[in-house]
Amino acid sequence: MRIYIFFRNFAAYFVRTCMYKPSDKIYELMCSGRVAEHGQSLMEEQVLQLMNRFGISLGVGDKTIATVCEEHQVDCNTVLAIIHYALRKEIPQQVDIHIPTLHRYLENAHNYFLKFQLPRIRQELLEAVNLAHNNSQVPLMIIQFFDAYAQEIKAHIDHENEYSYEQHARDDEHIANKAHELKTLIIKYYPWDKDHSNAEQMRLLYAALHDLRHFENELALHCAIEDDVMLPALKKEGDETIKRETRGDKRDGEEVLSAREVEVIKYVAQGLSNKEIADVMCLSAHTIMSHRKNISRKLDIHSTAGLTIYAVVNGIVELS
Repeated sequence: MRIYIFFRNFAAYFVRTCMYKPSDKIYELMCSGRVAEHGQSLMEEQVLQLMNRFGISLGVGDKTIATVCEEHQVDCNTVLAIIHYALRKEIPQQVDIHIPTLHRYLENAHNYFLKFQLPRIRQELLEAVNLAHNNSQVPLMIIQFFDAYAQEIKAHIDHENEYSYEQHARDDEHIANKAHELKTLIIKYYPWDKDHSNAEQMRLLYAALHDLRHFENELALHCAIEDDVMLPALKKEGDETIKRETRGDKRDGEEVLSAREVEVIKYVAQGLSNKEIADVMCLSAHTIMSHRKNISRKLDIHSTAGLTIYAVVNGIVELS
């Protein structure tokens, strides 16, 4: 038994202190087991979940991490950086995050939350409520609380996709706290009918609590990746793009609009949102917002209506 514990602890220490390399077999990464550190753990299922978020399928055989990532058109270094972050809450130095790969990860996570996890929890709560024998309104009020919470998460994600991750970093803590509040309400105030003990109802409620805790943990990691990985990567990309495109953009000592900024103004005048402009120009929404800030600074025009007038006067767009 002592030998088993020694090797288990050694394996955990090994994984904590060693980064996986692109040449390692992805099977070994996906079957890494439990890694415990500072009271937290990364379970094998979480590693598998991370792989799923990147769109990596099963049946990997003995292929390397690099080969599988290439087959699935994701950046290997970004995948490994996210795994490393999940283990240590830090990004390895000198790793350039590939925005499209990370965006795929976050988008798949959003879909998982909205289309699987939250509907599953609601179904468990609803089935438990339907088995209740008392006349208490509390179970239905808990369902209403959950529905409002799920709608809030959907609105948060929709707005995040439409505009920028940067605007929503401050909302992450509120959303995480509300999940904890829902668990507290169920544990402390869900009515127990002593005259109609229902084992199936309790099973469903405990299953919902288990799934809520799992959702809470996944949401916390997801928000941390947005704040600590996505935002810095977007800022770096935007700063480098702006710096590259505006280099030398001065005329007689005055700043002039770059060709890319003129293009942004054209799409703004045509009524496109930041997200739609980003899609058309194959850039991130954060970069488009950086362009708009620079445009506003250069022109001293801060409204969409004002930019539309500027675009018409300067022949960037024509009124139909």
